[in-house]
Amino acid sequence: MRETTIPSTVSQLRVRKTRGPNELSAPANLLVNVFFWLYTAACLMPLALVIIVSFSDEKGVLIHGYNFLPEAWSLEAYKFMFKDWHQILRSFGISVFLATVGTAISLILMSLYAYPISRSDFPHRHFFSFFMFFTMLFNGGLVPWYLVYTQLLDLKNTLAALMLPLLVSAFFVLLLRTFFASSIPMPLIEAAKIDGAGEIRIFSRIILPLSMPVLATVALFQVLNYWNDWFLNLVFISGSKNINLQFMMYKTMLDIQFLSSNVQASQGLSQAGGILQLPTETVRMAMAVLGIGPIVFAYPFFQKYFKKGLTVGAIKG
Repeated sequence: MRETTIPSTVSQLRVRKTRGPNELSAPANLLVNVFFWLYTAACLMPLALVIIVSFSDEKGVLIHGYNFLPEAWSLEAYKFMFKDWHQILRSFGISVFLATVGTAISLILMSLYAYPISRSDFPHRHFFSFFMFFTMLFNGGLVPWYLVYTQLLDLKNTLAALMLPLLVSAFFVLLLRTFFASSIPMPLIEAAKIDGAGEIRIFSRIILPLSMPVLATVALFQVLNYWNDWFLNLVFISGSKNINLQFMMYKTMLDIQFLSSNVQASQGLSQAGGILQLPTETVRMAMAVLGIGPIVFAYPFFQKYFKKGLTVGAIKG
């Protein structure tokens, strides 16, 4: 009878580690990391260039163009822009108010509309779904839309005129409805009904916590819509009291371009003994920094809810 040999060394007992089917090798992992580092740098370089140009000297930018290493540093663009700091502060507050309050109300309204039409036991869900989808295909036109807000609702020169037109988006409503119908299990709702929960309690305690990914996505896009909007200010606001930050910067750039290209204004100022020197390129970049600066900090806030919504409310099959 053959005797089995017993391994005498630890190395013979060592089990070789096998790589999983989805695990990359060390060279492939290095290439992926290098690619994404380069991609991230390519995304950040334009933003860095905008910031650097905003702190550059206007003459150097006009002569040498945009450069990561400017000939001279200057704060003239920001000094020129903050001469009217009262209006900037007021417009900034209006933008923040519209972005926060408008987004919160918008999420509530669209969620309350999307949840009933996602329920299979709601008898009129097809009609209300088509009613919302119809608004994506046809609208009443610009003139009736303007008359409704100015003549019927009398909202001209008010903050409500800047908030109401963006409250409900048909695309986001259908997006929420699809998520509610496909990701929220119906047995979970039935179990909550058996436990005595009403519709409002089910919606607030079960549906909304489980829908954090789609709610965060819609909220992020709504914040961007409110923050970047300037067209509603152009249509409904006639003075400078209730304009937001984007429209204020838009008006400032138009004024600078008009004064820079107007020969009569330059001649009149020269005859009066002055020289018309308005920063154009550096002010444009400084306004871009001022406009995108606050909204950049919103992304980490929403990212937290993305991660939380992916793991909250897991149920066993």
